[in-house]
Order: sequence, then structure tokens, then C-alpha cells
Amino acid sequence: MSLHSTTAQLVTLASEGGEHVDEHASISPYVTGGGAFVVLLLLLWITTRFNRDR
Repeated sequence: MSLHSTTAQLVTLASEGGEHVDEHASISPYVTGGGAFVVLLLLLWITTRFNRDR
């Protein structure tokens, strides 16, 4: 196989991959973002408890 034919096959494969359907439609971005926000606030609270001497 030459480099040109390999590249052509990869371009064809990549162009066919555009028909991807999201398999996890039940995951809400608001729940994900809210959960991440709560975790970050918890980590901030823990960090401030350990740095009381400053």
C-alpha cells in the first residue's frame, strides 16, 4: 500500500464517521455541571479548613 492510498482510505473512514449518534442522551449537562460545581465547592471548603493558620 502506498501512502496516498492509505491517506485516501483514512479520509473516507473519517468522513463516514460523521453520522455518530449520542448514546448517552439521558445525561443532562445541567446535572453534570451542577455536580462538578458542588464538588469544586466541597474541595474549596476542605482546602480552607486545612489552611486555618494563614
